[in-house]
Amino acid sequence: MNKKDIDLCENISNKIIENVEKKIKEHVGNNKSGEFVKMGADGTPTSFIDLIAEKEVIKVLKNTNFTSILISEEIGELKIGDGSVKNINVSDELKRVYNSKNKSGLINSDLNESSLNNLDLNKSCLINSDLNESSLNNFDLDNPRFIFLVDPLDGTSNAIKNISAYGISIAVALVNKEYVSLDDIELGFIKNFASGDYYHAVKGKGAWLNNKKMTPNSETNINNLSIGAFVKNNSYGVFNLIKKVRRMRILGSVVLELAYIANGKYDVFIDMRGSRIIDIAASMLIASESGAVITDENGNKLKKRLSISEKAIVIGSSNSKLHKKIINTINNNKSFDIKRVGIVSRLDKIEAVLFSAKLIQFLDSHNIDISIENSLAKKLSELNMDESTLDENIAKISKYSEGIANELHGLTFKDDYYRYATNIKEFDVDMVITLGGDGTLLRGQTKLSNSEIPILGINLGTVGFLTELDIENSFKKIDTILKGEYFKEKRTQLKVSHGKELFTALNEVVIMTEKPAKMLNFEVRVDGEIVEEFRADGLILSTPSGSTAYSMSAGGPIVDPKVGAFIIIPICPYKLGLRPFVVSDKSEIKVKLLKKGKKAVLVMDGQVSQEIDDSEELRFVRSENDVCFIRTTDKYFYQKVKEKLTEGGSGSDRVCF
Repeated sequence: MNKKDIDLCENISNKIIENVEKKIKEHVGNNKSGEFVKMGADGTPTSFIDLIAEKEVIKVLKNTNFTSILISEEIGELKIGDGSVKNINVSDELKRVYNSKNKSGLINSDLNESSLNNLDLNKSCLINSDLNESSLNNFDLDNPRFIFLVDPLDGTSNAIKNISAYGISIAVALVNKEYVSLDDIELGFIKNFASGDYYHAVKGKGAWLNNKKMTPNSETNINNLSIGAFVKNNSYGVFNLIKKVRRMRILGSVVLELAYIANGKYDVFIDMRGSRIIDIAASMLIASESGAVITDENGNKLKKRLSISEKAIVIGSSNSKLHKKIINTINNNKSFDIKRVGIVSRLDKIEAVLFSAKLIQFLDSHNIDISIENSLAKKLSELNMDESTLDENIAKISKYSEGIANELHGLTFKDDYYRYATNIKEFDVDMVITLGGDGTLLRGQTKLSNSEIPILGINLGTVGFLTELDIENSFKKIDTILKGEYFKEKRTQLKVSHGKELFTALNEVVIMTEKPAKMLNFEVRVDGEIVEEFRADGLILSTPSGSTAYSMSAGGPIVDPKVGAFIIIPICPYKLGLRPFVVSDKSEIKVKLLKKGKKAVLVMDGQVSQEIDDSEELRFVRSENDVCFIRTTDKYFYQKVKEKLTEGGSGSDRVCF
């Protein structure tokens, strides 16, 4: 849209806003103004105050010296201007105009410069009496030039009760295509009548609040968010999100609340009911031009056609990194077909290595893109068994595991496994399958650079509490999972600040003495308050996931993974009555070694260890990145406790890798 079009539409829009604001002022806070009049064209009830507001919109656009298309909440779709108002169907009108311009060679062309120069913008070009005859003749009155999408009063109930969240929304697009969508909106204007705040945006130029350019927040931690949300009863993923955020608002005005992302009043706005296009057209442009991200519930760009009947589910976030987290969170119970799979295997057991080869063979037959870690590719290439050697190994395996041997039948070695080889950090996959116990799973998860890749654990270890599948009939279950029949489960992690370095742990962080049989002196603070000072062999800080691992062995409680908590467990404390205690996962935990000269070792999930000394203060908080698991049922935790932990944990797999 050129500058003269922008100026023209801005003048018209501001005139509409000014007139509507004057007319409704006396009706705000008046219950009689909220009386039902009729059903609007959009299928929602129209009150008296709504009609008053819309009449002003029609009056201004009707008296312009050119024609436009108006899409408005109460009256529907109109062709309006040059003193006339006509009911139309927008799709049919756009098709007619397109065909008309196509015949005359005017497709996608703007008005010529001389005709635009004839417009007297200083007089707003709004009322016929302001226009001279020559400027009028330069417009093609039969073909509308602009589409105005107007919600004359959004937040009607708030206006009637004088709650300060109600206003007007105007969006403008050019009529230059047969199909005009949300993506074609060029201008957006919003005014909050209660506060006087005026938002506007120009496509490709930016967004402003009271003529000051806006930028949204950069927050990416879900626990710190302020969000606005309209949900439905089946919006389970959104309910999970709401449980995590700091605060939630429902103000009753989609127009204003979506725009609030642009200047940081909100970090996120969600409408799972489906917002009307006229409600979101202006605020979507304003938020997008500020730098925010607006999509549907699956992260796809909104490209709905401009129509009174169209609606769209709206997910808006203040930045792209946060938006990805929001989409993943609200789709927690939604699964998709899997096309790319990574494999991580323990290498010290022949059955695990052979099973990885059978898994590659199986995935290849299903046209799945495969990535395997470099060390596994090397191990498989070194084995490269012929048929007789392979049969001998399977026979040996069958002596101690008939189930694994059965799954390996039909295995043939490939010529080149290096073609699948990739560094784990570079895995770009839809799912990672780990073959081993919990140690293998933790090793793979620790090395993944993208913590949002879901993990499916197949138990080839001893306990395998975090794994999902046992070996028997695993290929049948994997086949089902590849088709999208699975659940995603998120697990919280601890984030550890050690000097200038940051580490994460899914299960636990352990602080233990560097020298055996020596005790450490600890000071533990939670949210700045000293909780305990004590001597002990060590200290465990565990997540709910780790509550069934080392934490449990040290006397800690078993905690459901859905509980937002961390567990602090002293290891063999020399203090009568000192017991493990549970704190909120929104807390900050600080641990300091009190006795000088005593060094200790910091171990994350049994995979990463770091030396620490008495001069350091370690800081523990919840990581903003959760770990995602593939599950075959959404009810499994207590069953796992019964199945895995009743034998006394004689083969604990905490460090199996």
